[in-house]
Amino acid sequence: MDAESAKLLGAGLAAIGAGLASLGVGNVFAKFLEGALRNPGAADGQQGRLFIGFAAAELLGLLSFVVAMILIFVA
Repeated sequence: MDAESAKLLGAGLAAIGAGLASLGVGNVFAKFLEGALRNPGAADGQQGRLFIGFAAAELLGLLSFVVAMILIFVA
């Protein structure tokens, strides 16, 4: 295996994380809605945690995208 094919294979594996981030964001919102429907009075108190979870999941997706782009164009 030459260096170019290994680089592209690594970038493809890193790009899987960007796709999995969408599953993480969906899971965060689904659990929030599930909890809010069970106890609507506590939904306002959990909204800050919703945005923190969304930001963390999205950050990991963006980080994996950046790693894939670095592997393709820089390395």
